[in-house]
Amino acid sequence: MKDFIIPDADYGTPASKSKEMVTLTVDGFAVTVPAGTSIMRAAKEAGISVPKLCATDSVDAFGSCRLCLVEIEGRAGTPASCTTPVAPGIVVHTQTSKLKTLRKGVMELYISDHPLDCLTCAANGDCELQDMAGAVGLRDVRYEAKETHFRAADTSGEANLQWLPKDDSNPYFSYDPSKCIVCSRCVRACEEVQGTFALTIEGRGWDSRVSPGMSGDDFLSSDCVSCGACVQACPTATLSEKSLIEIGTPSHSVITTCAYCGVGCSFKAEMRGDELVRMVPYKHGKANRGHSCVKGRFAYGYASHKDRILKPMIRETISEPWREVTWEVALSFAADRLKATQVKYGKESVGVITSSRCTNEETYLVQKLTRAVFMNNNTDTCARVCHSPTGYGLGQTFGTSAGTQDFDSVEETDVALIIGANPASAHPVFASRLKKRLRQGAKLIVVDPRRTEMVQSNHIMAEHHLALRPGTNVAVVTALAHVIVTEGLMDEEFIRTRCDWDEFQDYAEFVSDPRHSPEATADYTGVPAAELRKAARLYAGARNGSIYYGLGVTEHSQGSTTVIGIANLAMLTGNIGRPGVGVNPLRGQNNVQGSCDMGSFPHELPGYRHVKNADVRAIYENLWGVEISSEPGLRIPNMLDAAVEGTFKGLYCQGEDILQSDPDTHHVAAGLAAMDIVIVHDLFLNETANYAHVFLPGSTFLEKDGTFTNAERRINRVRKVMAPKNGFADCEITQMLANAMGAGWTYTHPSQIMDEIAATTPSFAKVSYEYLEEMGSVQWPCNDAAPEGTPLVHVNGFVRGKGKFIRTEYVATDEKTGPRFPLLLTTGRILSQYNVGAQTRRTENNVWHDQDILEIHPHDAELRGVKDGDFVRLASRAGETTLRAEITDRVSPGVVYTTFHHPTTQANVVTTDFSDWATNCPEYKVTAVQVSPSNGPSEWQVEYDAQAAAARRILPAAE
Repeated sequence: MKDFIIPDADYGTPASKSKEMVTLTVDGFAVTVPAGTSIMRAAKEAGISVPKLCATDSVDAFGSCRLCLVEIEGRAGTPASCTTPVAPGIVVHTQTSKLKTLRKGVMELYISDHPLDCLTCAANGDCELQDMAGAVGLRDVRYEAKETHFRAADTSGEANLQWLPKDDSNPYFSYDPSKCIVCSRCVRACEEVQGTFALTIEGRGWDSRVSPGMSGDDFLSSDCVSCGACVQACPTATLSEKSLIEIGTPSHSVITTCAYCGVGCSFKAEMRGDELVRMVPYKHGKANRGHSCVKGRFAYGYASHKDRILKPMIRETISEPWREVTWEVALSFAADRLKATQVKYGKESVGVITSSRCTNEETYLVQKLTRAVFMNNNTDTCARVCHSPTGYGLGQTFGTSAGTQDFDSVEETDVALIIGANPASAHPVFASRLKKRLRQGAKLIVVDPRRTEMVQSNHIMAEHHLALRPGTNVAVVTALAHVIVTEGLMDEEFIRTRCDWDEFQDYAEFVSDPRHSPEATADYTGVPAAELRKAARLYAGARNGSIYYGLGVTEHSQGSTTVIGIANLAMLTGNIGRPGVGVNPLRGQNNVQGSCDMGSFPHELPGYRHVKNADVRAIYENLWGVEISSEPGLRIPNMLDAAVEGTFKGLYCQGEDILQSDPDTHHVAAGLAAMDIVIVHDLFLNETANYAHVFLPGSTFLEKDGTFTNAERRINRVRKVMAPKNGFADCEITQMLANAMGAGWTYTHPSQIMDEIAATTPSFAKVSYEYLEEMGSVQWPCNDAAPEGTPLVHVNGFVRGKGKFIRTEYVATDEKTGPRFPLLLTTGRILSQYNVGAQTRRTENNVWHDQDILEIHPHDAELRGVKDGDFVRLASRAGETTLRAEITDRVSPGVVYTTFHHPTTQANVVTTDFSDWATNCPEYKVTAVQVSPSNGPSEWQVEYDAQAAAARRILPAAE
């Protein structure tokens, strides 16, 4: 009996979306439900639980266990309630003498081939088979199985050929075939929820077994992506988390939000005391709808990793070892250094970098620190190097710097256009929802230089893959618009009513120019004209066409131009303002949207209001009792440039590792080394900490209260699961630093910070912790005009009034290939690792990706004498590194690809300082390189490793 945690109600089958209502009677109670609802679900709606084993409401009905039988007056037989839909006026009985006899017989058959080791079983207290035996009143088993699947040997000691050993190959969960009842829930979850199709039922009848892939495969070698859907679906201990087996049954749970990508999945952190037993996706989470990926589901072990720093540390110079000190000493040291720096070099000589991994409340305090304590606007965030062009481009065209839809919207799309994103790796829960829609008949267009998993994988295939040459996004997007305009495929009524008609005519004249045609651009984009025309017609002709894009759009010298071009496409076709359409940036980190919302940019106060606006400044000046500068501060690249020049001398960096994540590593290192005071506030001694003078240990998402805002503008609660191992939540640490400098802040709980945000930021006006408890989550704007939040924006009109068409002239990047550097490098992410890897590298996820790999086309590899698995030298005009090569046709000839998760590679040592013309977002996606054989690490890697090792020395406490 599952009394350790109040479980989420399982209705057995998914909810029907029909608008038609049907009334029936179940066990004497009238119940009204949507047409298409199963009898099982209708009974549950009436508070009546029908016994079940193969049914669960996350997958479609299957009808194999024969436990959920019911009787219907006027109908013969005992149909399965999970597969039988309701009908008007029917009278259903769920508990009759006939049904009781049948169910007991079914349960006896199940139990006869199941081990009765309940007391020592990992699922004890959380086993549906155990629950159902009780529910049907099973008290004995009449059948004695001569053959079983659960005994390793018979009584004579002879091996049982029917028995299979446990599969412990996966680092996170165990598969015990002896406890499998072949309900197929795991197989169906893998197909319907995740969309990987890694599992199957092997054999027939008595020989039926769940199998991970082909014969000889185990879970680790199969296509399994370790999302955990099968484990969650399993009604027995067949599939169990290893943490559950080791720690024991959880005693309570706390609902919180994942701290990885921008999907913002909701989880139940299931606890025993203050120890985390497992993370279970919360079925009522509006972003993930009960699904998860390997990172959120399993990769939380970094929170207790031995590398984590739990005590503050200081040092006079970066050549010295660290000294552990008290919080008072560390904060006093930091404050004195910062104040001395400003006295010597001026108030503009210091600044902050906010974190997209921290909460809204923490980010708000960090930008407040620089504006109200440092008295300047030198604040920036990691969005500078990822989605700052989104803020600019969508702000210019639509009037707001965020995506237009919620994730549920994908369920109504007919054609999805993915540009510069690989959600299967970077946003896997959203990818699963999109794949499900594709299997239902929607079409997909992928614009990407690489053949990603979204182009073709199990049971999905893109209708068109536009494998463009890196750096030509603008030309391709403009060519798509050219086809739409010149072939008259635009939605003229939408354009006339929702957009500025004169601006459209100017844009139409520009885009109709023959130089923007697919035929004219094919030579330098590499996209065949006929394929591009077909893609344009498919998107323009869709009833609902949606666009999803990622860093492959923004991290270019024309990133902002491409975002504008994408907005133009949506407005041209009227794909704005209803479900199934829209422009949707897939945000890379858990709170990158929130960090932007909170005023982390040097030219904007919270809510994207420019610092030059006196009325906005007055709000904060009156509240904070300070004068705020009307001059925008320094962006991250400007900070580093000024540091090298000698005018920027102090940095407080919370939760970001700019030495590994930002481009041109040599330049970043030079900037950090030139500063007098660098304060790193993080969980681990990251790469940036090599140049720090103060280290303030941070807290994980499990150890704090707050909110994250995901890619769909959804504000989700983050709830404290355990006490901070370092002693303080991050917002408390920032407040202590501010107060050490004389600020006098008095926040006692993050809810007070959110109240201040709501009082000063119109789009958050109704947001409070109490309201989020009531609503679960809300999407901004959430104010008097939209008290329940805004799932879809620009429904009846654009935020800016009329949608603005803007010309998108293609300008080739200054990063050119040539004889010395003939290849183009582009970068991205992989499923098992996250961002710079500081978290995921300290989990078992390394079993899938323990080093960065360079993908190279067979033709390019053969020309260079490179074999699969060889060490290769990757060199650019900026620097060089070495890594192993993987020969694959996923990349086109002339293009190579790698990830940036491992500091031993430091892929950004080869990226350049070219950046977006409007926002300074670095051009990570286009770097001219050469690849050649190598016999090991580069000289720079050897030197860097030695320098990093020296920089991370920590004196024993006694010293």
